[in-house]
Amino acid sequence: MDQKLFDLVYQSVVNRESTYDGVYYTAVRTTKIVCRPTCRAKIPHASNVTFFHSLEGALQAGYRPCKRCKPEANGALRPDAVLAVQVDAIIETQYKDKLTLSLLAASLAISPYHLQRVYKQVTGYSPAEKTERVRLTHAQKLLVESRASIAEIGAAVGYRSASHFTSWFCRRTGISPTAYQYEQIGGETIDSE
Repeated sequence: MDQKLFDLVYQSVVNRESTYDGVYYTAVRTTKIVCRPTCRAKIPHASNVTFFHSLEGALQAGYRPCKRCKPEANGALRPDAVLAVQVDAIIETQYKDKLTLSLLAASLAISPYHLQRVYKQVTGYSPAEKTERVRLTHAQKLLVESRASIAEIGAAVGYRSASHFTSWFCRRTGISPTAYQYEQIGGETIDSE
């Protein structure tokens, strides 16, 4: 690796940027440990660092995986992305329940502040927005595919009253659930004729 590229990659390690995560692995000669570039451990001196293109190469050279950033786990996904995937999985299975940032954070054993910051950094939106998107997707599907009442569909996606569900649905889509249902089912009926 030439010096200019080494300096770029090393600077991303210093700043804990994800630019080279999964592209390079940081091996520290003094500790014989290999990390992801985004590892939260103490930043090694540049003179003690070797970069590898693969984790396997670092392991073959005698380095062991860091216990903090676990470069061997989750493939090329960095820990922040893994956290976002875990949050998404919880939201997908529990969207009907009252999900708060505190509950999500407690289920992952991290602080609500850290969860909000990391999730938004990875996805570009908050866990609350993700929950809203999941609920809307399920509500739209139920409106088209089921014969349930508006109140039943609202309850199925986490709203206790039909009026609260209708108000929320209108804010999210610009039309009422009944109008959405009519448009979607009406459009299918016309196409099938």
